[in-house]
Amino acid sequence: MASYRLTARDIDPLLEGLAILGTGGGGNPEWGRAILEKDLAEGRELVLVDPDQVPDDSLVVCGGIMGSVKTLEQWSIHDLLDRWEKKFELLEATRAMERYLNRRVDYVVPFEVGGLNTPVMLSLAARLGIATVDGDALGRSAPETQMTSFLGHGVSLTPMPLVDAEGNTIIVAEQVDPVFADEIGRWMVTRGGGLGANNHYPMSGAQLKQAVIPRTISKALEIGRAVIAARNEGKDPVQRVAEVMGGKLLFRGTVEKVEGEDRGGFYLTNVWLSGEDDCGRARAHMVIKNETMVLWIKDQLKAVFPDLVCMLDPKSGRGIMSVEIEEGQPMALVGVPCHQRLRESMKTPQGARAFSGARYGHPEVEYTPIELL
Repeated sequence: MASYRLTARDIDPLLEGLAILGTGGGGNPEWGRAILEKDLAEGRELVLVDPDQVPDDSLVVCGGIMGSVKTLEQWSIHDLLDRWEKKFELLEATRAMERYLNRRVDYVVPFEVGGLNTPVMLSLAARLGIATVDGDALGRSAPETQMTSFLGHGVSLTPMPLVDAEGNTIIVAEQVDPVFADEIGRWMVTRGGGLGANNHYPMSGAQLKQAVIPRTISKALEIGRAVIAARNEGKDPVQRVAEVMGGKLLFRGTVEKVEGEDRGGFYLTNVWLSGEDDCGRARAHMVIKNETMVLWIKDQLKAVFPDLVCMLDPKSGRGIMSVEIEEGQPMALVGVPCHQRLRESMKTPQGARAFSGARYGHPEVEYTPIELL
């Protein structure tokens, strides 16, 4: 695929797939729907380009909306979209990057695949009149800006322009610690209207080809089309998701208990599920930090971030958002190995720190590939 133009027909399958790949996070897909529908109504072109088609000397940037889920939910999406027609923080952060680097951005690449955070980058590219790279930094969603394949492949997170809802703009020019810029961004957003945007990971087309998780947006479309087809044909959509993603059904059960805790300055959710397996009653325990981080079944470690644990509705195969989880809810868990480039990234000192279990309150948990667990 050299390039592909998204149409109204692509919106449903794209959002279905993005919500599944989001592993509980990545933003509300209904917000993503409103953004994409508004862009198409405004006559903007949503164009995807294959990473291999990006010229080596291009300037590619990443970025996204910053803000708490609670702050976003206080807005009406339509009020926010009307506001974005006049003042779109993500566009302002990108313009700040262009001024800082003294050159125009040629392509944008999403930070993650998720129901809101991929559509905002598609919208940014459409407003700039350029294409979005069919790929991202993770092949899933993740809670922090430094958790990427880019970081471990020599792409600097900084310079990182930040713009908040009140119009304050700062640029983190350099950082010594890989988590510094993200923490500055969260500090700024909480004081600047609870909402903002950043632009980061400026790279050449040549660097992009080495570091990106490729073709993840078209993968989301493929997953979405498969799950919709299974639903319409009366087949098991969960099994279909596992097949298309090259994953495995790990658990089916019901949410027994949901508990939030503040640990190390982060709000983490612990979820316990009960179900049946071949040996009788089984229990699963997940730690979620926006997205699924770690899973135990029968007290045995079964999956560790950044491998994917996709939380699905057993009947529809729909991806469940972490903010929706409640007691009594049925859930199926599908485990999927993360991309090899993400695993390579974690072997670097910066990547090891960025993806460490300490980031979600479990420093004792060491990454082991899901297929070995």
